[in-house]
Parts: sequence; structure tokens; C-alpha cells
Amino acid sequence: MRYDFTTIMDRRGKDALALDVDTALRRGSLGVRDAKIREGFSIIPMWVADMNFPTVPTVQEEMARRIAHPAFGYFAPTDEYYGSILRWHAARFGVEGMTRDCIGYENGVLGGVVSALSVFCSRGDKVLLHSPTYIGFTHSLEDNGYRIVHSPLRRDGEGVWRMDFEDMEEKLRTQKIHAAVLCSPHNPTGRVWERWELERAMALFAKYDVYVVSDEIWADLVLAGHAHIPTQSVSPDARKRTVALYAPSKTFNLAGLVGSYHVVYDPWIRDRLARASSLSHYNSMNVLSMHALIGAYRPEGCEWVDQLCQVLTENVDYAYDYITTRFEGVSLAKPQGTYMLFLDCTQWCEAHHKTIDELERAGIEVGVLWQDGRPFHGPCSIRMNLALPHSLVVEAMDRLDKHVFHGA
Repeated sequence: MRYDFTTIMDRRGKDALALDVDTALRRGSLGVRDAKIREGFSIIPMWVADMNFPTVPTVQEEMARRIAHPAFGYFAPTDEYYGSILRWHAARFGVEGMTRDCIGYENGVLGGVVSALSVFCSRGDKVLLHSPTYIGFTHSLEDNGYRIVHSPLRRDGEGVWRMDFEDMEEKLRTQKIHAAVLCSPHNPTGRVWERWELERAMALFAKYDVYVVSDEIWADLVLAGHAHIPTQSVSPDARKRTVALYAPSKTFNLAGLVGSYHVVYDPWIRDRLARASSLSHYNSMNVLSMHALIGAYRPEGCEWVDQLCQVLTENVDYAYDYITTRFEGVSLAKPQGTYMLFLDCTQWCEAHHKTIDELERAGIEVGVLWQDGRPFHGPCSIRMNLALPHSLVVEAMDRLDKHVFHGA
């Protein structure tokens, strides 16, 4: 491979929340607050959703060129910024008809979700989400006064997570819902929705006049054999009623730079979203995040992402096969996108008379920092990040095998 995804990057002292055990425990992100890593075990960061790979070099090159100039005053997004996004969506997703007018800046995807909801409904209104549910949706919606109505995803006979269209329609019909948040690809299950699924969901939303906020921050991170379908592409109506949210942050490991954007085709929504996003007087682009996006969305970035997805596919294949063959009582669907696993440990805990807290603690004690799945609406679940060199995935599985699932 042209790019290095095998070297173990030393992130100590480099502002890496993924390695900050004390903060993660204090916040309860790992499920327990009193765990300690045993002597002799190094940290394997497998919780917060950033990657333990260096970003594509063109990001640093572009930022370094800008930093070389000693003035950082007021600025406006450049033609190169907009052109980079337009070319990326055309090349990666086959998008046609997008113009720079469709693109608007957001400080973060969650901020964009809240701004879009303020256009579509009022605080106190109900919003449809699928569960399991990304914890960020829960906090941002509830903190802003929206009431979440969950429509549970169901695993079919082959173990694939599917939307329950009958349940969705019943809730849309009876609960006066005017807005929905769609996660595509889905976090935390890793589903990459097929076109027919998106078509059917969007037809339901059209039937009940429900506006849609589609979080597509994971769009680039799709595993072998699958393809991301932009929600706005499935029908003319979907194009008009959807606010789609994207960012290079998840794809290129740039979360610390902050910088997302929305894509909106309908002028009525676009004007009102621009107004809603501006009300805080804080939703302003950072000049370095703009140049990071430009560097990321170059042809080299496209090649880098293709190689990254190969690495993630190999990691997912390895971890899925290891867990399903060796950790009896642990159930999971094989992800089709993202780099997260969502483990259902219900049967294992019952068979071994353990609580999910005890299981999570056992993993942390041997340095495997994995994430509590309960805030994602998995009652006995754990979320695991596989965006790290393959050797660390192998080491993590070995530790869990010897010291947790068979050493408990």
C-alpha cells in the first residue's frame, strides 16, 4: 500500500481523548468509573470514534502552506473549498446537480442536526429516530427540548439490521411527528442502507409529510461489497425534503479541527437553515479547517480512503470471525460500514452470572478500552472501535480471549 496503516502511532501527549483513561472513566463513557488498568498492560483505544491512523499527508501539506503566511484574519470560503466538495461528491457518490449554493457550513454535524430541526418543528415536538441510537443524537435532541420517538431496528433471519417499516408508519401515523433523523451509514450498527430501504423510508416520510435530517458523516467509510447511497438521491421528493450533513472529520481523522457542512437543494429550507445556523453567532468556519478539507478532498485523499476501507474491512472480518467463533454468547451483526462493532453480550452475561459492568471492567483492566453500549440503547451491549493497526486488533482479541471471556 502507498499509505501506512500498520505503524502504531504514538498519540501520548498529543491531545488524544482516546488515550485519556481518567477522563473516559470520569464521564462514564466506558460504563464503569472505578476500573484500573492492570500492571503490564498497555492501552488499546477502542472506544471514542476517532482513528488511530495518521491522516492523509495532503491535509498537513495544505495546512502548512497556509500556516506559513503570518496573518489569520477574517476570510470567506473560497472557490477551491466549494469545488473540492462538489468534486468529492461527484466522484465518490455519483452526485449530479449539486451547486455551491447547496453547501452550507456547520461547526459540527450535531449542531447541524439541531439547526435543521429548528426549521422543521418546534421544541417539545416529537422526532423519529431508529434505535440503537447514536448517543450524540440523544444528548443534542433532549438538551434542546425535542422528544425522541424510537423505532427499533430489527435483525432479520440472516442477522442483518433492518428498519421496521410497519413500526415506523404506525408511529408516524399516530404520534404527530413532523421530523426524523436518519443515520446513514448507521451508527452504532454499521448498516449501509440499500437503495430500496431508503426509497421505502423516504416514501413513508413523504406520505406523512415528515422532513428528514440525514447524518451521512460515515458516508466514505463503507466496507468491501457495499456502497453508500445518498439519501437525497433516491427520489425527487427526497431531494427536496432532506437536509444532509457531511464532514471530512470522521473520514480523515480531523475531529479536533471541527468543520462540517450541510447539503440542501430546496431554497425554502436552505434560507431558513442558514438563518437558524447563524443565530448563535458562533457557527463560523475556521480557516485551518477549510484548508484541511481542501487537502483531504484531493485525488490523493480519494486513494487514501480506498486503502483505508480495505484495512477496515480486514479488521472487521478478523474481529467478527474471532468473536463469533470464540466468544460464545456474544452476538453481533457484521458491519457493512463505519469501523464500529456493536456487541450484544446478554447471553454471555447470563451464562456467566456477570453484569455488563463487570464485563466492561474486565476488559478495561487488561487495557482494552471499549465503550458502554447502554447509552446507545443496547441494554447489555458494548461498542468497539476497530480503526487501528491490525496488530492491535489481534492483540485486543487475544487479551479478551485469555483474560475476559474465557478468563473471567
